[in-house]
Amino acid sequence: MRRIVCFGPGPMFKGGIANYNTSLAKTLDKISECEVYIVSWTQQYPAIIPRDFIDRSSYSDQLEGTNIKVKYITNYNNPFSWIKTCKYIKSLNPEKIIFQWSLAIQGPPMGYIASWLRKNTASEIVFDLHFVAQKEVSALDRKLLRIGIKNADTYIVHSKQTSKELIEFFPNRKFEVVEGCQKTNGTGIKIIQLYHPVYDMFEYHSDFNVDAFKESLNLKKHVFLFFGFIRKYKGLHNLIESFAKLSERRDDVSLLIVGESFWHTLDKKKLSTKIKNGIFSFAKSLFLKKTDDEREYRPLDLIKKFGIEDKTAVVNTFVANEDVHKYFQSSDSLVLFYDKASPSGVGSIAYNFKMPLLVSEIEHLEEMVEDGFNGYVANPKDIEDMVNVLEKSIEQPINKDNVQIVKDRLSWENYANSILIE
Repeated sequence: MRRIVCFGPGPMFKGGIANYNTSLAKTLDKISECEVYIVSWTQQYPAIIPRDFIDRSSYSDQLEGTNIKVKYITNYNNPFSWIKTCKYIKSLNPEKIIFQWSLAIQGPPMGYIASWLRKNTASEIVFDLHFVAQKEVSALDRKLLRIGIKNADTYIVHSKQTSKELIEFFPNRKFEVVEGCQKTNGTGIKIIQLYHPVYDMFEYHSDFNVDAFKESLNLKKHVFLFFGFIRKYKGLHNLIESFAKLSERRDDVSLLIVGESFWHTLDKKKLSTKIKNGIFSFAKSLFLKKTDDEREYRPLDLIKKFGIEDKTAVVNTFVANEDVHKYFQSSDSLVLFYDKASPSGVGSIAYNFKMPLLVSEIEHLEEMVEDGFNGYVANPKDIEDMVNVLEKSIEQPINKDNVQIVKDRLSWENYANSILIE
């Protein structure tokens, strides 16, 4: 029996990393010789961060029908819990421990846990890197990043760009990059170059009444979708501006914006929120440039500025997993006009619904799309080019069979088997 630990947020948490960690565990669980454990945070970040990270909307049990065991144990703010985590994982005697890495701020606890386990167990320490460099780069990030990921035996990356960033970050280390299920020659630290698998946890519902749903949101014939947390790097401002220009040319288009404003999940009137905001503002002022603080990023205000209220539907909240399909089935294209990017989990959801992607021509994202085959690519600094891409997706629609071809390449089964290769 091959015992595997997936360390990262469990299914009680919001967001792509929790969905990813859960999906990976479920796929490994299907492999007959694997016994899988999710070892999860109880709190992922410093207590001063003014945000609610718990999924309080979804109601189904994502692990129903599996043999996966979940242990919520690691509290970022309690180093004693880090020690408990180490001892618990050691007691499992796993063959591999797969850490989900996404944020430099998690460097201290993850670095401690990985270092302890590397010294005190025979387990292979694997870091699954959703990216290396932070979206909001600070002087502190590089230090925390080094602390967090330096103790890996193996790295997994989802794009060539991430592999390049990792090698550049550790210039004095020797790495060996392998594609997918290839075996290494043992000449350096292994980097397994894979992809972001397609999320299959959000199912297509054949009985869903798309027309009625579109009518309830006043959506027109052609619908462009923005989905996910509203963060500055995701460039929602680019999409709103380019859509506004497109809507001057056509009256058959709608923009559907679905997602929670990342920094606006707590009641600002509460004393606890005010205290957190004050402490967090002070901490950020010490380590980040003023331009890195995105808490005042309010792209939804642009809807009124451009006068497109009647052409835009906004669902400004976290969507339960059970409702995700409604928005993808009612849209024609997912738009990712990002300013900066890591491989997109939202893009992987779109592929599951055979939905074309409209993306910025920037690192990571351009690797996901073959222009004209499974989507279209726009110049990230040219709003007019984004307008043209939006219109091209209508005038020259992407064949969904092409998206299916890409989807088939990006299966979780292939991904999990690549990790298990010795």
